[in-house]
Amino acid sequence: MTAATPTLSRPGPAASAGATSLGRRRKKIPPARIIAFVILVVLAFAWLVPVLWATLTSLKTEAEAAAMPVSIFPKSGFTLGSYIEVLSAGRVPRWAWNSLFTSAMVTLITVIISSLAGYALSRMRFAGRKLIISMILASIMIPAQILIVPLFQLMLTLNLVDTYWGIILPQVVAAPMVFILMKFFDQIPYELEEAALMDGASRFRILLSIILPLSRPILGAVSIFVFIGAWNNFLWPFIVVNDANLMTLPTGLQTVISAYGIQYAQNMAQAVLAALPLIVVFLFFQRQIIKGISTTGIAGT
Repeated sequence: MTAATPTLSRPGPAASAGATSLGRRRKKIPPARIIAFVILVVLAFAWLVPVLWATLTSLKTEAEAAAMPVSIFPKSGFTLGSYIEVLSAGRVPRWAWNSLFTSAMVTLITVIISSLAGYALSRMRFAGRKLIISMILASIMIPAQILIVPLFQLMLTLNLVDTYWGIILPQVVAAPMVFILMKFFDQIPYELEEAALMDGASRFRILLSIILPLSRPILGAVSIFVFIGAWNNFLWPFIVVNDANLMTLPTGLQTVISAYGIQYAQNMAQAVLAALPLIVVFLFFQRQIIKGISTTGIAGT
């Protein structure tokens, strides 16, 4: 009898695929990515610490908030007394409605104006177009505080002081949003517009039926940016409105601060109340914000 010679079997496709995936898993992470991750974690922690500090301070009593040495957590337990004092002392629901109404109107009008201006600068060729674009870019570098005095004089002339429109109208012209929409419209293929023009569509119909539907991500991002900016705006509503019934939430809470003096727990409670709606907006629309930023293409230009 002859001994059977052993046969060597080659690894099958499944085995080779498993080895390949195992090799990929063992692939080392580049040091640059690790460094970038560490930097992002440090920056996120630096942003989170003030937020946590304000929240914890708002849950203390006034005695503990002003006590020395400073403690992170309240020794006598958490309390909502500061929130109750702030909500009962002022007209917070009315101020919140004013902020919501004015911010929504500013967002709506700004998006309409910026869309029309961005489309005209992106698609139409006319004399002075480059000059207008240069002026828009130059206006972005002008601090808004410089325009407060002439804007207030204009509101006085138009009898818009202590009115909703006095808060809204000076905020609806946003040069950065015009530039962002113009850059996004430049990326839409012009062939779509040419086909619509050959079919007899007007420019306005093309904007409504073709350009804007294709621009939903950036329109959503612009709307959120404008809404957040209008909600956080303190200086202009503080100057143009004196009637307590027309104050927005940031300005109204400031009057509560003046009435109570320096009370750290209540100040932090007011800051949390003013920031809470924006946090909710970001949690619900964070995908639209990130998608809108990534689709602008401005970061790489």
